[in-house]
This record gives sequence, structure tokens and C-alpha cells, in this order.
Amino acid sequence: MSLPNYLAPKSCIVNIRKSTSRKFSVVRAEVTLAPKRTRDLSKQGVSIADLRVHEIVERQTQPHKLITTSLCNKPQFHPCFLKEAFENCRKICAEYAKTFYLGSLLMTEERQKAIWAIYVWCRRTDELVDGPNAIYMSSTVLDRWEERLDDIFNGRPYDMLDAALADTVSRFPLDIKPFRDMIEGMRMDTWKGRYKNFEELYLYCYYVAGTVGLMSVPVMGIAAESLIPAQSVYNSALYLGIGNQLTNILRDVGEDASRGRVYLPQDELGQFGLSDKDIFSRKVTEEWREFMKHQITRARFYFNLAEEGASQLDKASRWPVWSSLILYGKILDAIEDNGYDNLTKRAYVGRAKKLLMLPLAYTRSLSFPLK
Repeated sequence: MSLPNYLAPKSCIVNIRKSTSRKFSVVRAEVTLAPKRTRDLSKQGVSIADLRVHEIVERQTQPHKLITTSLCNKPQFHPCFLKEAFENCRKICAEYAKTFYLGSLLMTEERQKAIWAIYVWCRRTDELVDGPNAIYMSSTVLDRWEERLDDIFNGRPYDMLDAALADTVSRFPLDIKPFRDMIEGMRMDTWKGRYKNFEELYLYCYYVAGTVGLMSVPVMGIAAESLIPAQSVYNSALYLGIGNQLTNILRDVGEDASRGRVYLPQDELGQFGLSDKDIFSRKVTEEWREFMKHQITRARFYFNLAEEGASQLDKASRWPVWSSLILYGKILDAIEDNGYDNLTKRAYVGRAKKLLMLPLAYTRSLSFPLK
């Protein structure tokens, strides 16, 4: 699992079926893009109700409750100490998430610092599994990391970078559940190397990337003139994380295979006449190309779902989100340009192309209608 440039740590597409309950609209994503030569590939994702996302949204859209609790636990840091803590977060974000960092510079200073602090925590969490010390990973390490997260939310940071997040949760209505869910995704990486269907893969993508969207919305803010429910904005943020993670998975198929991991639905591989053996052999066959077309279409669908919410964020926060949407789409384009060979090649978007996309993302962030 690798960390995407849009905050998150290895983050389908399809028709939307909606059902309403007494308070919340529940959205279920289903893949209905099967080639005619195969049987129906329709696979349900995990409903937002099952993920209990609406509970997170409800708490994070009632800021007084969360912030009042956070203020009770707010540690008292010397201003110079906090300044240094956030400067360290800024440097890490600038080094490892260059495009997103540039977009974050349009935000207010308070939002900048908060989003950098969240990014750093996500990156550190991801590196427990994929970093240089990952060989020492164990369930005990993750248990301790979760205890440390509890300490952050209770105003007892362990180090300077934790202190930046502790200060952030005292200023913004951030619920702890998305952070805990991300740690759960790391746990999955310690024991699970196969996903039998899309529902399992979707859940993994939610844990390691969809959660980032849920963390980010309270910091980025929803535009005062937005006319859609806050739940819809959060849904879109979750879908952006899902799309990013699916794109990372498609980009890194060869790299993951070298570590014995296959982040692809096993049943869908079978329906295209493929198996793990074909991945490990690194042969790009016609069956593989057809399979990849299906997976790319799915990822693009989630990006399409994310666009609605991107336009509903506070105006100063939209540019980094639109940058992520456009640049991750270019990774999918690069896979296609490589003849769907993501077994021996890594899709790459060059710096020049990235820079050319930034003005487009900025324009979209300004002109996309709020309705």
C-alpha cells in the first residue's frame, strides 16, 4: 500500500442506487460494466450505512460538541514549540506531496497547518506497514499506535508531530473514528494479501484512503453557498479516496506482486480467465488488457462521483482537491498509454505535465458551478 499525493495513504464505477432511511441517504455503488462475453460482474461495494460514515458526518457537522470536548483536553504548548511543529509538518508535506502542497498554499493559514498535520499523521501511519522499518511490523506496534492516537485526541501528544495534530483536533471538529479506521486498514495489510471480490477491496480502500476524505472535510470547510447536504459532500470526499486508492493499486500491480500482494478482486480475475499466476509471470495478454480496461473504468467512475463534492468545498480549499482529481486521472491515462502494461512498467506523470495541469485544476476550482 502506498500513499497517494492527495493526503491519503493504497487507495469503481458504476451505477448509483439510492434508498432513504429516516434521516440519511444511503448510497451503494455497484459495478455494472461487464463485457458481453462474461457473466454479470455486478458487485456491490460496502454501503455508507454499513461503514457508519453518517455517524462521523453527524458528529463532525456538530462542531460545538467535538470542539468543546477537545478544548477540555487541549494541551498548553509554547507558541514557538507549535510553530516549529507545524513547520516540520509543512516540510514533510512539501517534500512528499508536492502538488497537493502547492494547492494547500491557497488555504487560510489555520487550514494549511491543520491539513499538513493530518497528512503527516497519515504518512507516518502508512509507513508503519510500507516504510523502511516495516519488517518489524506487528499487531502490537499497531495497538500501541492506536493508543498513541487516543493520547493525541486526549491532549497527551508523544512528540512534536503528534503535538501538531493534537492542536488541530482542538481547533476543528475532527472525529477519531476515521483515524482509527485507517489503522484498521494497516492491520489488514499485515495479514491479508488477497481480496476475493470487490466488496472486500472496497472496504480496504475505505480504510486506507476513503478515511482521509472524511478527515479533510472539516478542515477544508464546506462553502456557505453550498446547496447540497453535508452528507453528499462527505460521500464525495470518500469516493475521491476510493478512486485514488484504486488508481494506486492499478499503478503498482507489478511492485505489489514482487511483495506477494495482489490488490485485485480474485473473482473478477477469474471471469477474465486470469489468476495470480498471470500477474507473477508479468505477461501482458489480451485478457489482461480487457481486465484492466474494466478496472480503469471503475476508478474513473469514482472520480466522477467525487467531482460534485469538490465544487462544494470552501473556495480556497478546492484547488488541491481538483489537482488530485485531474492528476490521478492522468495516471490512468498513462496506464493506457503503456498498453495496459502495469506488470513491468510503472505509470508515471512527469513533472512538466503535472505543472501544466495545475492551471486547469485552478480554473475548475473557480468556475465549477455550486448547484
